[in-house]
Amino acid sequence: MKVLVIGGGNMGLTYAEGMADSVYLNSRKLMIQDIGKETLAKIDADDRFVAHNNLEDCLPIADIVFIAVKPYHCEELFAKMRSLINSNQLIVSLVAGLKIETIKEQLGVNKVVRTMPNLPAKVGKGITSFTESDEVSRVELLMVRNLLDTTGASIHVTNENFIDKSTGISGSGPAYVFYFMQSMMEAARNMGFSENDSKVLVSHTFEGAVELFSQHDISPSKWIDKVASKGGTTQAALDSMEDNNVNELIKEAAYAAFNRAVELGKE
Repeated sequence: MKVLVIGGGNMGLTYAEGMADSVYLNSRKLMIQDIGKETLAKIDADDRFVAHNNLEDCLPIADIVFIAVKPYHCEELFAKMRSLINSNQLIVSLVAGLKIETIKEQLGVNKVVRTMPNLPAKVGKGITSFTESDEVSRVELLMVRNLLDTTGASIHVTNENFIDKSTGISGSGPAYVFYFMQSMMEAARNMGFSENDSKVLVSHTFEGAVELFSQHDISPSKWIDKVASKGGTTQAALDSMEDNNVNELIKEAAYAAFNRAVELGKE
């Protein structure tokens, strides 16, 4: 199986590294195509990859093609790709907001998988939602899932609406967590903690809470009950959040990202 990743930026390289370190390439080197000289030099220095500047040298021989470029680059890229691809190739899109039908029309292909990746894939903790066009077989879909899972985990969704919804939850979600962490670190520094101690306090608090949630079949609300006691310090913090409508604001933020994903698909 020959895999090509088009786009050697953060997301493309993240998935390339995960796939290259897996058993699924059968010892074949993964191909990465990019046009940036510095990016190509970095890729070329890694013996897991074969760097390509020209699509003509790599696209026609690939079995699976991952597209990992910015949405505004797609129209120009697809125009170059169209004459170089064939109907047997499987296209996997990591591009935010780009509809399966748009990819099929602009590339003249039938087999397309659309995904919603997220940043923690860089440390093997990513979650990727994916769905497919009708022409993708079960075997091909399983093959794609195995490749996606090399960067963490994946969930198969029934239609593209859930890809847009995943954008609001998991795709943009890490930024919500970082936003919360930043606020907690600022509070810690204002209380007199050093930068390093603030980071340690907040990072371990998040890491520990996530681990507790992952290892037990207990809902977040039940964990809140375990931490908070009536009239205690935690309850004072929770009351402040409730008074400031934080719960609804977080949900509104997730829907804002979802709605923007839908808009991108129409542009």
